[in-house]
Amino acid sequence: VILSGRREEKLHAIAADLEHETFVAPLDVSIAEDVTQVVGKIMARYGRIDILVHSAGLNVTNRAWSKLSTVDWQKVIDVDLNGAFYCCHSVLPMMQKQRDGLIINISSWAGRYVSRVSGGAYSAAKHALNAMTESINQEYCADGIRACAICPGEVATEILDARPVPVSTEDRSRMVQAEDLGDLILHVCRTPPHVCLNEITISPTWNRGYIGR
Repeated sequence: VILSGRREEKLHAIAADLEHETFVAPLDVSIAEDVTQVVGKIMARYGRIDILVHSAGLNVTNRAWSKLSTVDWQKVIDVDLNGAFYCCHSVLPMMQKQRDGLIINISSWAGRYVSRVSGGAYSAAKHALNAMTESINQEYCADGIRACAICPGEVATEILDARPVPVSTEDRSRMVQAEDLGDLILHVCRTPPHVCLNEITISPTWNRGYIGR
């Protein structure tokens, strides 16, 4: 299991809880050179990459069009879309050579349904991510490569801290939890190679978008 992300201390803490062999490789997915270097290190150490889970994502507080700056727009696009592209682009050649591979991109409910809550930059990035993910299936399905976009509704993670309107502890407890999303990712990983789960939408039963919260 290879763990990558910007916060190295958190990566090592996660690695300490895992029973499997782990390799911690810190990187910022918004920097193409970092992604290329880390993938090279993984290949040198293990010789292959079977599954890529791209879950990096962020949003900004000033997300309404009247408040969104070009700097914040670029920040969202750099991580939520470009970062996913850099990761997929780096692993696809070796997966094609292996004639096997699974890519899981964590998209969003906002990738299926444009949302004022998520804002224009985030919705645009996630819609593009869904399209990019399916384009991988179109181009590489004959090489045994599968790509899945998982589109969760509200998940109780740190990304909620950037909301313009604070989310209550009670509301967070009713949302999809990180562990729920982890279980779904594991389910996708366990599907047989001849099955491609192109896109999955998951939401809390108590859906704030449906009840006007």
